[in-house]
Amino acid sequence: MTGSRGRHVIIIGGGASGVLLAYQLLQQPAQELRVTLIEQRPDIGRGIAYHTGNPDHLLNVRVANMSALPDQPDHFWRWLVSREVDVPVCPDPYCFVPRRIYGDYIASLLEQRTSDQADAQRLSIVHGICVSISEGHADVLVTLEDGRTLLGDAVVLATGHDTRANSPGHADPWAPPSAAPIPPHATVLILGTGLTMVDYVLSLLRDGHRGPIIAMSRRGLLAKSHRRVDAVPIAETEVPFGADISRLLRWLRDRIDRQVAEGGDWRGVIDGLRPYTQRLWRELPSTSKRRFLEHARAWWDVHRHRMAPEVESRITQALSTGQLILMAAKAIRVRPNDAGVWISYRRRGDADIRDMQVGAVVDCTGIVKDPRATANPAVRSLFDRGLARIDPLCIGIETDADCAIIDRSGIGSRRLFAIGPLTRAAFWEIIAIPDIRNQCAVLAARLAKTDSEQSPKPRRRLTSV
Repeated sequence: MTGSRGRHVIIIGGGASGVLLAYQLLQQPAQELRVTLIEQRPDIGRGIAYHTGNPDHLLNVRVANMSALPDQPDHFWRWLVSREVDVPVCPDPYCFVPRRIYGDYIASLLEQRTSDQADAQRLSIVHGICVSISEGHADVLVTLEDGRTLLGDAVVLATGHDTRANSPGHADPWAPPSAAPIPPHATVLILGTGLTMVDYVLSLLRDGHRGPIIAMSRRGLLAKSHRRVDAVPIAETEVPFGADISRLLRWLRDRIDRQVAEGGDWRGVIDGLRPYTQRLWRELPSTSKRRFLEHARAWWDVHRHRMAPEVESRITQALSTGQLILMAAKAIRVRPNDAGVWISYRRRGDADIRDMQVGAVVDCTGIVKDPRATANPAVRSLFDRGLARIDPLCIGIETDADCAIIDRSGIGSRRLFAIGPLTRAAFWEIIAIPDIRNQCAVLAARLAKTDSEQSPKPRRRLTSV
Protein backbone atom coordinates (compact mmCIF):
# COMPACT_ATOMS: atom_id res chain seq x y z
CA MET A 1 0.00 0.00 0.00
CA THR A 2 1.24 3.46 -0.85
CA GLY A 3 0.55 6.62 1.10
CA SER A 4 2.30 9.62 2.59
CA ARG A 5 1.42 12.99 4.02
CA GLY A 6 -0.24 15.67 1.91
CA ARG A 7 -3.62 15.61 0.18
CA HIS A 8 -3.67 12.86 -2.44
CA VAL A 9 -6.07 12.71 -5.41
CA ILE A 10 -6.23 9.51 -7.46
CA ILE A 11 -7.52 9.82 -11.03
CA ILE A 12 -8.68 6.61 -12.70
CA GLY A 13 -8.27 7.03 -16.45
CA GLY A 14 -5.36 8.68 -18.22
CA GLY A 15 -7.14 9.79 -21.39
CA ALA A 16 -7.93 13.41 -22.21
CA SER A 17 -10.30 13.94 -19.25
CA GLY A 18 -7.86 12.49 -16.74
CA VAL A 19 -4.92 14.49 -18.07
CA LEU A 20 -6.92 17.74 -18.07
CA LEU A 21 -7.86 17.22 -14.43
CA ALA A 22 -4.31 16.25 -13.44
CA TYR A 23 -2.97 19.39 -15.12
CA GLN A 24 -5.49 21.60 -13.36
CA LEU A 25 -4.69 19.99 -9.99
CA LEU A 26 -0.97 20.64 -10.48
CA GLN A 27 -1.84 24.25 -11.27
CA GLN A 28 -3.37 24.70 -7.83
CA PRO A 29 -1.35 26.65 -5.23
CA ALA A 30 -1.52 23.81 -2.67
CA GLN A 31 2.07 22.55 -2.87
CA GLU A 32 1.44 19.40 -0.83
CA LEU A 33 -1.29 18.22 -3.20
CA ARG A 34 -0.25 14.96 -4.86
CA VAL A 35 -1.82 13.37 -7.94
CA THR A 36 -1.75 9.76 -9.08
CA LEU A 37 -2.97 9.02 -12.61
CA ILE A 38 -3.92 5.40 -13.35
CA GLU A 39 -4.05 4.34 -17.02
CA GLN A 40 -4.13 0.86 -18.53
CA ARG A 41 -2.74 1.92 -21.92
CA PRO A 42 0.97 2.62 -22.44
CA ASP A 43 0.25 6.14 -23.74
CA ILE A 44 -1.11 8.95 -21.60
CA GLY A 45 -3.64 11.46 -22.93
CA ARG A 46 -5.04 9.56 -25.88
CA GLY A 47 -7.82 7.26 -24.73
CA ILE A 48 -10.22 6.07 -27.45
CA ALA A 49 -10.57 9.40 -29.20
CA TYR A 50 -6.96 10.36 -29.84
CA HIS A 51 -5.09 7.07 -30.13
CA THR A 52 -5.78 6.76 -33.87
CA GLY A 53 -2.78 7.01 -36.16
CA ASN A 54 -4.90 7.59 -39.26
CA PRO A 55 -4.21 11.13 -40.57
CA ASP A 56 -7.68 11.16 -42.18
CA HIS A 57 -9.30 11.08 -38.73
CA LEU A 58 -9.69 14.79 -38.02
CA LEU A 59 -10.99 16.65 -35.01
CA ASN A 60 -14.67 17.47 -35.35
CA VAL A 61 -14.09 20.78 -33.56
CA ARG A 62 -11.97 23.56 -35.06
CA VAL A 63 -8.59 24.35 -33.55
CA ALA A 64 -9.85 27.68 -32.16
CA ASN A 65 -12.18 25.86 -29.74
CA MET A 66 -9.85 23.06 -28.64
CA SER A 67 -7.62 24.72 -26.06
CA ALA A 68 -7.21 22.53 -22.99
CA LEU A 69 -7.06 25.57 -20.72
CA PRO A 70 -10.20 27.65 -20.05
CA ASP A 71 -8.19 30.79 -19.29
CA GLN A 72 -6.05 30.50 -22.45
CA PRO A 73 -8.43 29.99 -25.41
CA ASP A 74 -5.62 30.13 -27.99
CA HIS A 75 -3.35 27.69 -26.15
CA PHE A 76 -3.76 24.84 -28.65
CA TRP A 77 -3.32 27.18 -31.61
CA ARG A 78 -0.10 28.57 -30.18
CA TRP A 79 1.14 25.03 -29.51
CA LEU A 80 0.41 24.11 -33.14
CA VAL A 81 2.28 27.13 -34.46
CA SER A 82 5.27 26.28 -32.28
CA ARG A 83 5.26 22.74 -33.70
CA GLU A 84 4.67 23.63 -37.37
CA VAL A 85 7.63 21.51 -38.47
CA ASP A 86 6.00 18.39 -36.99
CA VAL A 87 2.34 18.97 -37.85
CA PRO A 88 0.36 19.55 -41.05
CA VAL A 89 -0.04 23.12 -42.24
CA CYS A 90 -2.88 24.82 -40.39
CA PRO A 91 -3.48 28.21 -42.03
CA ASP A 92 -5.59 29.69 -39.22
CA PRO A 93 -7.43 28.75 -36.01
CA TYR A 94 -10.51 27.71 -38.00
CA CYS A 95 -8.84 24.58 -39.39
CA PHE A 96 -9.26 20.94 -38.38
CA VAL A 97 -6.19 18.82 -37.62
CA PRO A 98 -5.69 15.06 -37.22
CA ARG A 99 -6.77 13.70 -33.86
CA ARG A 100 -3.39 12.06 -33.32
CA ILE A 101 -1.89 15.57 -33.28
CA TYR A 102 -4.33 16.57 -30.58
CA GLY A 103 -3.30 13.49 -28.61
CA ASP A 104 0.29 14.76 -28.77
CA TYR A 105 -0.92 18.11 -27.45
CA ILE A 106 -2.80 16.59 -24.51
CA ALA A 107 0.21 14.44 -23.60
CA SER A 108 2.46 17.51 -23.76
CA LEU A 109 0.48 19.15 -20.94
CA LEU A 110 1.88 16.76 -18.37
CA GLU A 111 5.30 16.79 -20.02
CA GLN A 112 5.37 20.54 -19.39
CA ARG A 113 4.40 20.12 -15.74
CA THR A 114 6.80 17.26 -15.01
CA SER A 115 9.74 19.13 -16.53
CA ASP A 116 9.67 21.03 -13.25
CA GLN A 117 11.24 18.91 -10.52
CA ALA A 118 8.72 19.96 -7.86
CA ASP A 119 5.77 19.02 -10.08
CA ALA A 120 7.44 15.76 -11.08
CA GLN A 121 7.52 14.75 -7.42
CA ARG A 122 3.82 15.59 -7.02
CA LEU A 123 2.64 13.50 -10.00
CA SER A 124 2.75 9.70 -10.23
CA ILE A 125 1.67 7.80 -13.34
CA VAL A 126 0.68 4.20 -12.69
CA HIS A 127 0.00 1.78 -15.54
CA GLY A 128 -2.58 -0.80 -14.60
CA ILE A 129 -6.28 -1.62 -14.36
CA CYS A 130 -8.30 -0.47 -11.37
CA VAL A 131 -10.58 -3.30 -10.28
CA SER A 132 -11.91 -2.06 -6.95
CA ILE A 133 -12.72 1.19 -5.12
CA SER A 134 -13.79 1.34 -1.48
CA GLU A 135 -14.59 4.46 0.52
CA GLY A 136 -13.69 4.82 4.18
CA HIS A 137 -14.52 7.58 6.62
CA ALA A 138 -11.26 9.45 6.01
CA ASP A 139 -9.82 7.97 2.81
CA VAL A 140 -10.42 5.91 -0.33
CA LEU A 141 -8.69 2.63 -1.20
CA VAL A 142 -8.01 1.71 -4.82
CA THR A 143 -6.96 -1.82 -5.80
CA LEU A 144 -5.31 -2.69 -9.11
CA GLU A 145 -5.57 -5.94 -11.05
CA ASP A 146 -2.03 -6.95 -10.09
CA GLY A 147 -2.79 -6.56 -6.37
CA ARG A 148 -1.23 -3.14 -5.82
CA THR A 149 -3.22 -0.74 -3.63
CA LEU A 150 -3.23 3.03 -3.34
CA LEU A 151 -4.71 5.14 -0.56
CA GLY A 152 -6.03 8.61 -1.37
CA ASP A 153 -8.14 11.43 0.00
CA ALA A 154 -10.30 11.49 -3.13
CA VAL A 155 -10.81 9.37 -6.24
CA VAL A 156 -12.03 10.71 -9.57
CA LEU A 157 -13.36 8.43 -12.30
CA ALA A 158 -12.22 9.75 -15.69
CA THR A 159 -12.68 6.57 -17.69
CA GLY A 160 -14.39 8.23 -20.66
CA HIS A 161 -16.73 6.36 -22.96
CA ASP A 162 -17.62 2.80 -22.05
CA THR A 163 -17.33 0.99 -25.39
CA ARG A 164 -19.13 -2.16 -26.36
CA ALA A 165 -17.43 -5.55 -26.42
CA ASN A 166 -17.25 -6.88 -29.97
CA SER A 167 -19.87 -9.51 -30.78
CA PRO A 168 -18.83 -12.70 -32.61
CA GLY A 169 -18.23 -11.97 -36.29
CA HIS A 170 -17.90 -8.21 -35.71
CA ALA A 171 -14.79 -6.19 -36.55
CA ASP A 172 -13.37 -3.82 -33.94
CA PRO A 173 -14.49 -0.26 -34.86
CA TRP A 174 -11.46 1.21 -33.04
CA ALA A 175 -8.89 -0.88 -34.93
CA PRO A 176 -7.83 -0.48 -38.59
CA PRO A 177 -9.76 -2.69 -41.05
CA SER A 178 -6.55 -4.60 -41.79
CA ALA A 179 -6.72 -6.00 -38.25
CA ALA A 180 -10.01 -7.85 -39.04
CA PRO A 181 -8.94 -8.54 -41.83
CA ILE A 182 -11.66 -7.45 -44.27
CA PRO A 183 -11.30 -8.63 -47.89
CA PRO A 184 -10.95 -5.61 -50.24
CA HIS A 185 -14.05 -6.51 -52.33
CA ALA A 186 -16.31 -7.63 -49.46
CA THR A 187 -19.56 -5.90 -48.61
CA VAL A 188 -19.15 -4.24 -45.23
CA LEU A 189 -22.15 -3.47 -43.03
CA ILE A 190 -21.62 -0.72 -40.48
CA LEU A 191 -24.19 -0.49 -37.70
CA GLY A 192 -24.62 3.20 -36.86
CA THR A 193 -24.36 6.29 -39.05
CA GLY A 194 -22.65 8.70 -36.64
CA LEU A 195 -19.11 10.02 -36.51
CA THR A 196 -17.64 6.64 -35.52
CA MET A 197 -19.06 5.25 -38.77
CA VAL A 198 -17.51 8.14 -40.67
CA ASP A 199 -14.11 7.33 -39.17
CA TYR A 200 -14.39 3.69 -40.14
CA VAL A 201 -15.40 4.52 -43.71
CA LEU A 202 -12.34 6.76 -43.99
CA SER A 203 -10.20 3.89 -42.70
CA LEU A 204 -11.67 1.50 -45.26
CA LEU A 205 -11.07 3.97 -48.09
CA ARG A 206 -7.51 4.66 -46.95
CA ASP A 207 -6.84 0.89 -46.93
CA GLY A 208 -8.04 0.70 -50.53
CA HIS A 209 -11.34 -1.06 -49.86
CA ARG A 210 -13.28 -1.43 -53.12
CA GLY A 211 -16.42 -3.27 -52.03
CA PRO A 212 -19.79 -1.77 -51.05
CA ILE A 213 -20.14 -0.14 -47.62
CA ILE A 214 -23.63 -0.06 -46.10
CA ALA A 215 -24.19 2.17 -43.06
CA MET A 216 -27.40 1.32 -41.22
CA SER A 217 -29.17 3.10 -38.38
CA ARG A 218 -32.75 3.51 -37.24
CA ARG A 219 -33.14 6.87 -38.99
CA GLY A 220 -30.23 6.74 -41.44
CA LEU A 221 -29.09 10.25 -40.51
CA LEU A 222 -25.64 11.56 -41.39
CA ALA A 223 -23.76 14.21 -39.41
CA LYS A 224 -23.78 17.68 -40.96
CA SER A 225 -20.58 19.54 -41.81
CA HIS A 226 -18.93 22.56 -40.26
CA ARG A 227 -18.81 25.86 -42.12
CA ARG A 228 -16.78 28.98 -41.38
CA VAL A 229 -19.55 30.46 -39.25
CA ASP A 230 -19.25 32.30 -35.94
CA ALA A 231 -21.54 31.58 -33.02
CA VAL A 232 -24.57 33.86 -32.82
CA PRO A 233 -24.71 35.83 -29.55
CA ILE A 234 -27.79 34.63 -27.66
CA ALA A 235 -28.77 36.46 -24.50
CA GLU A 236 -29.49 34.31 -21.48
CA THR A 237 -32.86 36.03 -21.11
CA GLU A 238 -33.87 34.76 -24.57
CA VAL A 239 -33.54 31.08 -23.64
CA PRO A 240 -36.72 29.39 -22.30
CA PHE A 241 -35.11 27.56 -19.37
CA GLY A 242 -37.46 25.11 -17.66
CA ALA A 243 -39.80 24.85 -20.65
CA ASP A 244 -40.93 21.44 -21.85
CA ILE A 245 -39.23 19.92 -24.87
CA SER A 246 -41.98 20.88 -27.35
CA ARG A 247 -41.79 24.56 -26.44
CA LEU A 248 -38.00 24.49 -26.37
CA LEU A 249 -37.75 22.97 -29.85
CA ARG A 250 -40.30 25.46 -31.23
CA TRP A 251 -38.22 28.31 -29.83
CA LEU A 252 -35.05 26.86 -31.36
CA ARG A 253 -36.65 26.40 -34.79
CA ASP A 254 -38.01 29.95 -34.72
CA ARG A 255 -34.57 31.30 -33.73
CA ILE A 256 -32.94 29.41 -36.60
CA ASP A 257 -35.61 30.54 -39.08
CA ARG A 258 -34.96 34.17 -38.14
CA GLN A 259 -31.23 33.69 -38.53
CA VAL A 260 -31.58 32.09 -41.97
CA ALA A 261 -34.08 34.77 -43.09
CA GLU A 262 -31.44 37.38 -42.26
CA GLY A 263 -28.91 35.59 -44.45
CA GLY A 264 -27.23 33.67 -41.63
CA ASP A 265 -26.56 29.99 -41.04
CA TRP A 266 -28.31 27.58 -38.66
CA ARG A 267 -24.90 26.51 -37.35
CA GLY A 268 -24.42 29.90 -35.72
CA VAL A 269 -27.54 29.43 -33.61
CA ILE A 270 -26.62 25.90 -32.54
CA ASP A 271 -23.14 27.09 -31.55
CA GLY A 272 -24.53 30.18 -29.84
CA LEU A 273 -26.67 27.95 -27.63
CA ARG A 274 -23.65 25.99 -26.40
CA PRO A 275 -23.02 28.04 -23.21
CA TYR A 276 -26.54 27.18 -22.05
CA THR A 277 -26.96 23.52 -23.00
CA GLN A 278 -25.99 22.11 -19.60
CA ARG A 279 -28.40 24.40 -17.77
CA LEU A 280 -31.12 23.63 -20.32
CA TRP A 281 -30.65 19.93 -19.66
CA ARG A 282 -30.57 20.40 -15.90
CA GLU A 283 -33.83 22.38 -15.88
CA LEU A 284 -35.64 20.29 -18.48
CA PRO A 285 -38.59 18.39 -16.94
CA SER A 286 -37.87 14.68 -16.53
CA THR A 287 -40.64 13.65 -18.94
CA SER A 288 -39.16 16.01 -21.54
CA LYS A 289 -35.71 14.51 -21.06
CA ARG A 290 -37.15 11.09 -21.87
CA ARG A 291 -38.96 12.41 -24.95
CA PHE A 292 -35.80 14.13 -26.14
CA LEU A 293 -33.72 10.96 -25.82
CA GLU A 294 -36.31 8.90 -27.66
CA HIS A 295 -37.39 11.26 -30.44
CA ALA A 296 -35.07 14.26 -30.84
CA ARG A 297 -31.60 13.15 -29.77
CA ALA A 298 -30.57 11.79 -33.17
CA TRP A 299 -31.61 15.02 -34.91
CA TRP A 300 -29.77 17.14 -32.35
CA ASP A 301 -26.62 15.04 -32.64
CA VAL A 302 -26.27 15.36 -36.42
CA HIS A 303 -26.55 19.14 -36.19
CA ARG A 304 -24.52 19.58 -33.02
CA HIS A 305 -21.65 17.12 -33.63
CA ARG A 306 -20.45 17.91 -37.12
CA MET A 307 -17.80 16.73 -39.57
CA ALA A 308 -14.80 18.72 -40.73
CA PRO A 309 -15.35 20.03 -44.31
CA GLU A 310 -12.50 17.85 -45.60
CA VAL A 311 -14.18 14.77 -44.15
CA GLU A 312 -17.53 15.76 -45.62
CA SER A 313 -15.91 15.93 -49.06
CA ARG A 314 -14.63 12.34 -48.79
CA ILE A 315 -17.95 11.00 -47.52
CA THR A 316 -19.95 12.87 -50.17
CA GLN A 317 -17.75 11.41 -52.88
CA ALA A 318 -18.25 7.87 -51.52
CA LEU A 319 -22.01 8.44 -51.48
CA SER A 320 -22.08 9.87 -55.00
CA THR A 321 -20.18 6.90 -56.46
CA GLY A 322 -22.52 4.49 -54.71
CA GLN A 323 -19.77 2.78 -52.73
CA LEU A 324 -21.26 4.12 -49.49
CA ILE A 325 -24.99 3.57 -48.93
CA LEU A 326 -26.99 5.01 -46.03
CA MET A 327 -29.90 2.87 -44.91
CA ALA A 328 -32.64 3.67 -42.40
CA ALA A 329 -33.22 0.22 -40.97
CA LYS A 330 -32.80 -1.98 -37.90
CA ALA A 331 -30.80 -5.22 -37.72
CA ILE A 332 -33.04 -7.99 -36.36
CA ARG A 333 -30.65 -10.96 -36.42
CA VAL A 334 -26.91 -11.21 -37.00
CA ARG A 335 -25.59 -14.72 -37.75
CA PRO A 336 -21.92 -15.37 -38.57
CA ASN A 337 -21.27 -17.95 -41.30
CA ASP A 338 -18.39 -19.16 -43.46
CA ALA A 339 -18.90 -16.30 -45.94
CA GLY A 340 -19.01 -13.60 -43.26
CA VAL A 341 -22.30 -12.62 -41.64
CA TRP A 342 -25.96 -13.18 -42.57
CA ILE A 343 -28.12 -10.21 -41.60
CA SER A 344 -31.88 -10.04 -41.17
CA TYR A 345 -33.15 -6.47 -41.06
CA ARG A 346 -36.24 -4.31 -41.33
CA ARG A 347 -36.27 -1.00 -43.21
CA ARG A 348 -37.79 2.00 -41.46
CA GLY A 349 -41.55 2.13 -42.14
CA ASP A 350 -41.58 -1.38 -43.64
CA ALA A 351 -43.04 -4.44 -41.88
CA ASP A 352 -41.15 -6.96 -44.02
CA ILE A 353 -37.97 -8.57 -42.78
CA ARG A 354 -35.24 -8.83 -45.41
CA ASP A 355 -31.98 -10.75 -45.50
CA MET A 356 -28.50 -9.81 -46.67
CA GLN A 357 -25.13 -11.57 -46.82
CA VAL A 358 -22.15 -9.35 -45.98
CA GLY A 359 -18.45 -10.02 -45.62
CA ALA A 360 -18.08 -8.18 -42.31
CA VAL A 361 -20.08 -6.27 -39.71
CA VAL A 362 -18.72 -3.33 -37.73
CA ASP A 363 -20.71 -2.05 -34.74
CA CYS A 364 -20.26 1.73 -34.70
CA THR A 365 -23.31 2.45 -32.58
CA GLY A 366 -20.95 3.99 -30.07
CA ILE A 367 -20.97 3.88 -26.31
CA VAL A 368 -22.76 1.44 -24.03
CA LYS A 369 -26.23 2.90 -23.67
CA ASP A 370 -27.08 1.16 -20.38
CA PRO A 371 -24.50 1.79 -17.62
CA ARG A 372 -25.55 -1.46 -15.93
CA ALA A 373 -23.92 -3.31 -18.85
CA THR A 374 -20.51 -1.79 -18.16
CA ALA A 375 -17.46 -4.05 -18.29
CA ASN A 376 -15.40 -1.48 -16.37
CA PRO A 377 -14.39 -3.23 -13.12
CA ALA A 378 -13.89 0.07 -11.24
CA VAL A 379 -17.44 1.22 -12.00
CA ARG A 380 -18.80 -2.25 -11.31
CA SER A 381 -17.19 -2.26 -7.87
CA LEU A 382 -18.96 1.01 -7.01
CA PHE A 383 -22.31 -0.49 -8.03
CA ASP A 384 -21.62 -3.70 -6.10
CA ARG A 385 -20.74 -1.78 -2.91
CA GLY A 386 -23.68 0.60 -3.25
CA LEU A 387 -21.32 3.57 -3.70
CA ALA A 388 -22.87 4.53 -7.03
CA ARG A 389 -26.22 4.20 -8.75
CA ILE A 390 -27.67 4.58 -12.24
CA ASP A 391 -29.50 7.80 -13.01
CA PRO A 392 -33.28 7.59 -13.58
CA LEU A 393 -32.87 7.91 -17.36
CA CYS A 394 -30.32 5.09 -17.36
CA ILE A 395 -27.71 7.00 -19.38
CA GLY A 396 -24.92 7.28 -16.81
CA ILE A 397 -23.91 7.09 -13.19
CA GLU A 398 -25.66 9.68 -11.07
CA THR A 399 -23.63 12.68 -9.91
CA ASP A 400 -24.53 16.00 -8.36
CA ALA A 401 -23.69 19.47 -9.69
CA ASP A 402 -20.24 19.25 -8.04
CA CYS A 403 -19.40 15.96 -9.83
CA ALA A 404 -19.77 13.98 -6.58
CA ILE A 405 -20.97 10.41 -7.15
CA ILE A 406 -24.39 9.62 -5.65
CA ASP A 407 -24.61 6.39 -3.70
CA ARG A 408 -27.40 3.80 -3.65
CA SER A 409 -29.34 5.65 -0.95
CA GLY A 410 -29.15 8.98 -2.79
CA ILE A 411 -26.35 10.63 -0.82
CA GLY A 412 -23.49 12.46 -2.53
CA SER A 413 -19.97 11.34 -1.64
CA ARG A 414 -17.33 13.68 -0.23
CA ARG A 415 -14.50 11.56 -1.68
CA LEU A 416 -15.74 9.93 -4.90
CA PHE A 417 -16.16 12.02 -8.04
CA ALA A 418 -16.52 11.59 -11.80
CA ILE A 419 -15.78 13.76 -14.83
CA GLY A 420 -16.29 13.61 -18.58
CA PRO A 421 -18.75 11.35 -20.40
CA LEU A 422 -19.53 9.36 -17.25
CA THR A 423 -21.37 12.43 -15.93
CA ARG A 424 -23.64 12.93 -18.94
CA ALA A 425 -26.72 12.16 -16.83
CA ALA A 426 -26.16 15.38 -14.89
CA PHE A 427 -24.45 17.55 -17.54
CA TRP A 428 -25.57 15.97 -20.85
CA GLU A 429 -23.11 17.82 -23.13
CA ILE A 430 -19.91 16.71 -21.48
CA ILE A 431 -18.14 14.75 -24.22
CA ALA A 432 -16.21 17.55 -25.92
CA ILE A 433 -13.02 19.24 -24.73
CA PRO A 434 -14.54 22.76 -24.36
CA ASP A 435 -17.02 21.40 -21.80
CA ILE A 436 -14.68 18.98 -20.04
CA ARG A 437 -11.90 21.55 -19.56
CA ASN A 438 -14.27 23.82 -17.61
CA GLN A 439 -15.55 20.92 -15.54
CA CYS A 440 -11.97 19.91 -14.66
CA ALA A 441 -10.94 23.45 -13.67
CA VAL A 442 -13.87 23.79 -11.26
CA LEU A 443 -13.41 20.34 -9.72
CA ALA A 444 -9.64 20.80 -9.34
CA ALA A 445 -10.16 23.97 -7.32
CA ARG A 446 -12.51 22.09 -5.01
CA LEU A 447 -10.28 19.03 -4.62
CA ALA A 448 -7.25 21.16 -3.81
CA LYS A 449 -8.91 22.30 -0.59
CA THR A 450 -8.50 20.20 2.53
CA ASP A 451 -11.60 18.93 4.29
CA SER A 452 -11.34 21.74 6.84
CA GLU A 453 -11.01 24.39 4.12
CA GLN A 454 -14.08 23.31 2.20
CA SER A 455 -17.28 25.05 3.14
CA PRO A 456 -19.60 22.77 5.09
CA LYS A 457 -21.84 20.86 2.74
CA PRO A 458 -24.54 18.60 4.14
CA ARG A 459 -24.67 15.11 2.70
CA ARG A 460 -28.12 15.58 1.26
CA ARG A 461 -30.26 12.79 -0.04
CA LEU A 462 -31.27 13.02 -3.71
CA THR A 463 -34.57 11.58 -4.84
CA SER A 464 -35.06 9.95 -8.23
CA VAL A 465 -37.26 11.65 -10.79
